[in-house]
Formats: sequence, structure tokens, C-alpha cells
Amino acid sequence: MSCEQEYITLFEQNRELLDTPCAAMLNNERDCAFAKFKTAGLPGIKDENWLHTNVAKRFATNYGMNLGRVATGTNVQEIFTCDVPNLKTHRAYIVNDSFMQDNSSASTLPHGVILDSLNKVAKEQPGLLEPYYNKLAKDGDSIVQFNTSFVQDGIVLYIPADTTVTETIQIVSLLQAKVEFLSNRRLLVILDKGSKASLLLCDHSSQELQSLSTQVMEIFIAQGAALELYELEETSNSNTRLGNLYVKQAANSSFNHCNITLTNGFTRNYTNVSLEEAGAEANLHGLVIGDRQQHTDNRTLVDHKAAHCTSSETYKYILDDDSKGVFAGRMLIRQGAQHTVSQQTNRNLCLTSCAQMYAQPQLEIYADDVKCSHGSTVGQLDENALFYMQQRGIPADEARHLLMYAFAGEVIESIKLEELRDRLHILVEKRFRGELNHCKKCNLCK
Repeated sequence: MSCEQEYITLFEQNRELLDTPCAAMLNNERDCAFAKFKTAGLPGIKDENWLHTNVAKRFATNYGMNLGRVATGTNVQEIFTCDVPNLKTHRAYIVNDSFMQDNSSASTLPHGVILDSLNKVAKEQPGLLEPYYNKLAKDGDSIVQFNTSFVQDGIVLYIPADTTVTETIQIVSLLQAKVEFLSNRRLLVILDKGSKASLLLCDHSSQELQSLSTQVMEIFIAQGAALELYELEETSNSNTRLGNLYVKQAANSSFNHCNITLTNGFTRNYTNVSLEEAGAEANLHGLVIGDRQQHTDNRTLVDHKAAHCTSSETYKYILDDDSKGVFAGRMLIRQGAQHTVSQQTNRNLCLTSCAQMYAQPQLEIYADDVKCSHGSTVGQLDENALFYMQQRGIPADEARHLLMYAFAGEVIESIKLEELRDRLHILVEKRFRGELNHCKKCNLCK
């Protein structure tokens, strides 16, 4: 039996078990998604979008799945802490694929703001979520369809019109199980007209058993609204993370995204940003630090559908040992998207002859009055700079660390949250020195 067939059989034999605890909104999307997955199967390396990322074998493990929604009995406050010093946050958790509220938080969200279980809100307020759930991801690839077929919970964040959430909202995703485990989680973020917020997503694993997570995140940013999104992955070498992010922006909205992979096993992130109306602005930044056999694939699409929109994109990779990086960034300027200003930069360092980097910057322009640029480089540390620093008494290893740290600095400096930015400066330096060892508690609180 093929890997795909095992999951097809699992779905068909457990459909009632999937549906019973879930809201109609989630269940109504399963059949269409499952039909697409059944037809397409898991992505293969013959698909250009997956050419360097063989994901099918990551599903071959005999994972456990909590389709019966058995309570884990986990007290996240007792076993896990994820604090950025001096950064006050409204916090919630996803343990494997189940929402858990942080009841110990003393702070209170502004009136009307919802930060809760996706399944719970879908049951209690279906009219609020139905216009949004699975609307952006509906035509996604087979990994998205797999997620939609099996997902049973996640998180919804809703911010009403003209509301500013001054404290950062932090969502901690924790993988913890006694067996090799597969989780499917969903995040739905809705910012109404004129609202503003910052969101920090921390992805962690507390086990060395094989684990796989699929995540689909849909973000709607209404007219004049602004969202800062920071994603930090600190998992383990045995973890596979497949993330899909979809963003829809209305007129004069703002979206700032920074995705940092500090430690991981096998990661594939896809980001799709659609600038739908005039005046929308999107800024994407990414940093990957890889060693051993770690694999990180970032793919982006910035889709300019309207005139007078701006976007910028900067992704950097630092790869050591036998690690592998993939970056494919596509900027699409549609016909009629005049006066677009868009820039894309991809810079990569391979510290050994065994490290591999595959870069594919893409720029498609169908309008004639735009300012656009893109570029990509792959290289090694500057030997002249290393020699210069050693001549002035700096040891070779220290010189390498300083150059690597300076290379990463541009991405870290894009973070607007001062407390998070300062902490990441420290963590990145520790990562280069081999001091950032994975443990059951998040390294952010050390």
C-alpha cells in the first residue's frame, strides 16, 4: 500500500471520528479537500515547486494522530515557558493540534478581541468565521488539502474595527507526544478596518521522536489595518514542519513578516501575499541558520493585483555542514498594477563545500510603469575580511562568528519589537557558537 493510500484509507474509515467533535464549518470543507488530495497525492520531486524538497518520504513514518481528541492532560504553564524578557504578551498555546488557553496571564485583551479555539468559535459564532475560513487556502497544494481534510482545531484571532492591541499576541506551538506523531493545525487571523496588532508565533518540539506538523494560516487585513507577524522555529532534528501562509490585504493596509529558522529538522514554508487594493504594503524578511543535515525550503509569492502598492523582500541563509537550503521567491506584477514599487533580495552563505543552496528568484511584470528589482547571490565568507581581522589579533573562529553575525543582522534589525529584536541578537550569536542547545524549555527564556 502506498503512503498516500494509507492516509486515504485512514480518512475514509475515520470520517465520523473526524466530524463528531468538530464544527460544521470545518466538516463542510473536508470532502472537497479530500477529493483534491486523493487525485493529486503527495507532492513529488517531478513537481517543480518541490524539486529540491522530497516531502513524500516524510509522511512514510507510521505516525499517531489524535482523531478522537483524547485530552493530553498537559499543563503548559508547568512544563513550558516561552518568555521574551521585558516583552509583555497575551499568550495562547497549541499543543500538537489542540488549543489551550493560558489562564495564568494577568493581561486582558481589548473589548471585542477574540483569541480562542478555532473549533469552539466556529461552533459558537459560525457567521463570523464562514466568510473567511478556507477562502484563501482553498486552491492550495495537496499538503493544504491534506490539512483541510484532517484538521480538527487551531486558533482564531479576530480584532474588531479601529482596535489597537498594544501588547504583542503570542501563540506557542508545542509538539509533545509519547509516540511518533502527526498534527494538523489551522490559524485564522482577521483584522477589521483600521485595527492594529503584532503577533509572535513560536514553534517548538519537546521530544526527539519523529514528528510532523502541517499548518495552514489565513490572514485577512482590512482597509487601513496593520499586522506585524513574527515566526520563530526552534524545533528538533526529528521534526518536519510544513507551513502554508496566505495573506489578503485591502487598501492602505500594512503587513510586516519576519520568519526565522534557528533550529529545525526538515522545514518547508510557503508564503502567499495578495495585495488586492491600492496603497497596500507588504514587507517580508527571512533568516535561516542551518547545520548538520537540516533542510529548509522557503517559497514566496507576492502578488500585486492593484496599482500604487509596494513590497520588499529580504531572505538570508547561512548553511554549515551538510545542511540544505532552498529559496524560490516570485514577484508578480499584474496588468493594471501601475506605479508598483517592489524589491527582492536573496543572499546566501555556504560555509562548507557540502552545504547546498538552491535559489530561484522570479520577477514577472505585466505593467509598464513600475519600479522593480530582484537579485540573488550564493557565496562563502570573505577570505580577505577574515585575513584582515586575524591580522589585527582576532582569532579565526571569532572572526567567522563576527562576519556571520553581521550578515544576519539586516534581517534581525527588521524586527520592530525592540525586546524581541534584542533577544534574537543574543540567540543568533549563541546559535553560531553552538551554545543554543535544544531543551524542553524554550531558549527564549534563558
